[in-house]
Amino acid sequence: MTQQFGAFTASELFCPKCKRSQPVREKLLLVLPSGELHEFLCTGCGSSLAKRTVSRSARPASPAARPPPSPRQPRLLR
Repeated sequence: MTQQFGAFTASELFCPKCKRSQPVREKLLLVLPSGELHEFLCTGCGSSLAKRTVSRSARPASPAARPPPSPRQPRLLR
């Protein structure tokens, strides 16, 4: 069977302090040799609602992970 989805990210989670489902922010906590540890924070009260670990093999290529562009030749001013 083919893989239909790569990885899921929560957009809303239940917050026990706010007593309802709230939008969340994802915050990078640690960069580990095995992957990255992320935390989900409530946008209403700022409390931590969940954590997830993204393994290096499952992580999508971010712009920072791409090699830098080749340097341009300097322009000569006359």
